Amino acid sequence: MLGRRRRRTRSGEVVRIPRKDRTGMNPLKAGLILLVVAGAATYFGFAKHIPFTHGFQVKAVFESANSIRLASPVRIAGVNVGKVKRVERYKDTDMALVTMEIDDKGLPIHKDATLKIRPRIFLEGNYFVDIKPGTPSAATLESGDTIKVTQTATPVQLDQLLGALQTDSRQDLKDLLDGYGGALTHKPTRAEDATQDPSVRGQTGAEALNGALDYGKPAFKGSAIVNTALRGSSPRDLPRLIAAFGRVAAALATSEDDLKGFISNFNTTTAAFAARQADLRASIRELGPTLQVANRTFDHLNAAFPDTRAFAREILPGVRETPATLDASLPWIAQVRGLVGRDELGGLSVQLRALAPELARTAQGTIGFLPEADALAQCTSKILVPSGNVVLDDGALSSGAANYKEFWYTIVGFNGEGQNFDGNGSYIRFQSGGGATPIASRKIPGQADRFRLVGNAALAPLGTRPKYPGKLSPVRKDVPCAKNQAPDLNGPAAAVGPGDEVLGATTTRTATAPRARGTR
Repeated sequence: MLGRRRRRTRSGEVVRIPRKDRTGMNPLKAGLILLVVAGAATYFGFAKHIPFTHGFQVKAVFESANSIRLASPVRIAGVNVGKVKRVERYKDTDMALVTMEIDDKGLPIHKDATLKIRPRIFLEGNYFVDIKPGTPSAATLESGDTIKVTQTATPVQLDQLLGALQTDSRQDLKDLLDGYGGALTHKPTRAEDATQDPSVRGQTGAEALNGALDYGKPAFKGSAIVNTALRGSSPRDLPRLIAAFGRVAAALATSEDDLKGFISNFNTTTAAFAARQADLRASIRELGPTLQVANRTFDHLNAAFPDTRAFAREILPGVRETPATLDASLPWIAQVRGLVGRDELGGLSVQLRALAPELARTAQGTIGFLPEADALAQCTSKILVPSGNVVLDDGALSSGAANYKEFWYTIVGFNGEGQNFDGNGSYIRFQSGGGATPIASRKIPGQADRFRLVGNAALAPLGTRPKYPGKLSPVRKDVPCAKNQAPDLNGPAAAVGPGDEVLGATTTRTATAPRARGTR
């Protein structure tokens, strides 16, 4: 088919059409259409948005807009999922209402979601909105819903930090720095040097501290070991630690009054320390030998300084990587901010409310309990245990075992012998006497000489061991048990004493005459 500028006649001849007779689109119209199409393509290529429409929008109320502006990014876990569309005043308050448009990859957002305005640079500059979408079990937000101010937060501004340093605070800080500088540069007098270690006499505080750094090698090594241990044994140890500490902090935050009570009880404990000033002075006097050991430690620290300087040179490449490390640490900083927030710390105080008073009472009771427990422990270790381990010398009847074992063997034997012969046994019992040897006890205290116990025995008594000394030893309650001398269980006091008196034929008649009245 030919173009409009030429056409074929019925006879097959091709003829040219004059310009005035040509039909088709006007060049001006074609140019305008081309401009419209190019403009639309450019707009959609950069804006990626259809005019007069909007995507999923969420509104949030903040205490302050905090330099958030239009087109500021909205992020979830560090990923851009939208941008700020509008910032306006919330009703008649000083708070700000921020409208955000969220992409599909940032959905769903739940009703317990939290939003925070964060700086992309620490403390200042280029803010964005950080969203935590909430828990999956909560209901989801609809487009246009508003998140309450209780679920939003704003960052600390540099002017707020500087505002804390008022005139008095700045003067105090200045005085502190002046005093610290004077302490480091002060040249000690002869009297002040008299109480110092010979290695630092005549040196200023700064010179002594510089010398102390020579002993840092073992300290750095120990610190490295501790830091390695703090990393845990598995990759999830630190997150679990942070999560557990978050729960503790949340428990503290729920009971501020209990935390105040804990501080009051701590004041009581401090007062108890003040009451033992003499003991504290004695402890401080022991600091002298401790400082001598510290001086040797400082010598080792000084020897470690060359290694430290080498370490500083080696660490320079790592310092150059610090910016990238800071970017990678932002999620961790987000977790830490939540951990130290007011809502988290309040929970820990709830647990301490019930714990602190009990700890105070326990500490108060321990003051009297520990000395008694110590006295009992010393008595047990110095008197009871050595005495129980002694092997009693009983001639042919000696068992060769420690006497505490003989005691328990005797108890077991009594139990075995008495199980069928006590009042609950299965045997019929008769009281009977026996033996051809008449015996009589010694004089009963407080009774006439004729009132003695008499009876018959199968054999003559061998005596008692240890023998009765005639009177009991006095008990001195002012002497601790541990300060007594352990008893000599095989000494003279453990000798065999006399047994009951063996009566002859005549004595038997005279001794048994008053039996009905004076004996049992």
